[in-house]
Amino acid sequence: MIYAENLTKSFAGHTLFENVSFKLNPRERLGLVGRNGHGKTTLFRIIVGEEDPDSGCIHIPKNYRIGYVRQDLNFTEETILKEGMKGLSEHNREQYWKVEQILAGLGFSNKDMNRPPQHFSGGFQVRLNLAKVLVSDPDLLLLDEPTNYLDITSIRWVKRYLQTWPRELMLITHDRSLMDAVVTHTMGIHRKKLRKVAGTTEKYYHQIAQEEEIYEKTRLKDERRRKEVEQFVNRFRAKARLANLVQSRIKMIEKTAKVKKLERIRKLDFSFICAPFSGKYMLEVSELSFFYHPEKQLISRLSISVKTGERIGVIGKNGKGKTTLLRLIAGHIAPQEGTITFRSGVIPGFFEQTNIQSLVNSRTVEEEIQFSNPSLNRQTVRSICGSMMFSGDEALKKIGVLSGGEKSRVLLGKLLVTPINLLLLDEPTHHLDMDCCDALLSAVDNFPGAVVIVTHNEMFLHALAERLIVFESDTPYVFDGSYQRFLEKGGWQIERQVRGPNGKASAEVQHRSRLTKKELRKRRSEIISHRAKVLQPIERRIEQIENDIEMQEKSLHELNKAMQLAAQSQDGKRIPEISQSIHHCQSAIDRYFQELETLTEDLEKQQRLFEKKLLEINRMEDAL
Repeated sequence: MIYAENLTKSFAGHTLFENVSFKLNPRERLGLVGRNGHGKTTLFRIIVGEEDPDSGCIHIPKNYRIGYVRQDLNFTEETILKEGMKGLSEHNREQYWKVEQILAGLGFSNKDMNRPPQHFSGGFQVRLNLAKVLVSDPDLLLLDEPTNYLDITSIRWVKRYLQTWPRELMLITHDRSLMDAVVTHTMGIHRKKLRKVAGTTEKYYHQIAQEEEIYEKTRLKDERRRKEVEQFVNRFRAKARLANLVQSRIKMIEKTAKVKKLERIRKLDFSFICAPFSGKYMLEVSELSFFYHPEKQLISRLSISVKTGERIGVIGKNGKGKTTLLRLIAGHIAPQEGTITFRSGVIPGFFEQTNIQSLVNSRTVEEEIQFSNPSLNRQTVRSICGSMMFSGDEALKKIGVLSGGEKSRVLLGKLLVTPINLLLLDEPTHHLDMDCCDALLSAVDNFPGAVVIVTHNEMFLHALAERLIVFESDTPYVFDGSYQRFLEKGGWQIERQVRGPNGKASAEVQHRSRLTKKELRKRRSEIISHRAKVLQPIERRIEQIENDIEMQEKSLHELNKAMQLAAQSQDGKRIPEISQSIHHCQSAIDRYFQELETLTEDLEKQQRLFEKKLLEINRMEDAL
């Protein structure tokens, strides 16, 4: 358990959070949410000691181990496996199989285990750092956007892994579906304060909205009442017979603090401009083939027709060719074989993360958006800047000083200035926070034209995709159905059962397959639900006892001080009374500690039982 008390942190005169306190209780998995730049990563850095708060402190138990994925890539071992084994604790040094299991879950192949870390891309090197932290089994695991360099199958593995994490966890991620699947509690940095609730992000945001609605209604009511009192005072101030009444109203006004109106929080709020198109089909891809190296074919004989208004999800592991497909469709590169045909009147718009490099650092946000469509007047450009959260003077910021997330919003703004009817989106959520992801999802969902989107975000796939282009094995294929249907039909090859030489599963595997499709998700849900029913009352009682012990120890401290004073003043009457109170207080503390020990043992026993059941479900899933 850690406890943060009255933390304040500012940067360059801008306060991130002020006098905030929170407690992370044993075995809580806490999701940390808030807008980009509001202090989530800074809070993590304060917890691990890389930043100091301006005021306040964090209480961390002695010998409490914190695992935090750092960004520096400093590898000293000759192979991936040996580097990963450096993360093992002293008493687990021989458990290399655990390292292999985690590296495999993060996308490393068996052949990769004996390759040097330096031979891998930056994304895979960050995965190696993540693996080293996971195998270290820390008391507290801090994960800051762990999915940024992961593909969809690795994200699904991480989700299953974290769902059974047996100790404390704090998670920052823009992937709402991942967070909601993992956390037991959600805490947000909102208006420079911290708010923690039991449950998912949906419950947190609902509670915040509800509280602010009540606050605003109360403020307006108080304001009306204050005006009424002021009108009474002004009207009857000169009447002597009402002098006492007027004076009491004046005192009432002076005593009543004026409640400030909540500052409006800017949100990403936009919609794509759809150019008119009347045809049934917008795009025809026929027998498309492409490679960068002849010995490695990325795309082979792919064919698909895209209808007006259709949503196509492009999914698969990193490096398989998803971005290449979008670049082919956008005309940025040419295929070796096959054709890509647009119907007359189709206007595509392409969002690609690497296009951030195409932004000109010396231009302002306003100038960069204006450059995409010089015919727009300044008022229209400023309006689009505002919808991208660059209102007022912020539209005059130079591109060179913007963060990655801000540059992504500029790219979206550039896409907005031209009417289009075919959206090509390549991982559009990568640098956006959770609120911006929600706004983007809504804008894409409401876009009347067609959408082809590359994403690892399963929430987007579940909400949008009507068909899929799946990059798996040697070449992509088209799946005619939703993402949920894809998962139900067998899903990812790495998660499917191994089939025999006749192409059919054995009777045992068929039985396990039926169990997977029909029962595994239900069983997991039932176990997690039952776990909550069993553990939450015990955890609540433990928390209550810890609070009671703290109160009793404070009382005992005050009683001991009182006993010292009574002894110094030789107050013979008070000494026996205080002594009896000290005895009662100490007895209560002893009883609480005895109950706490019993409950803690019971809690750990129950947790082990549930962890065993969930691990068995995981093994069954991994075996399929």
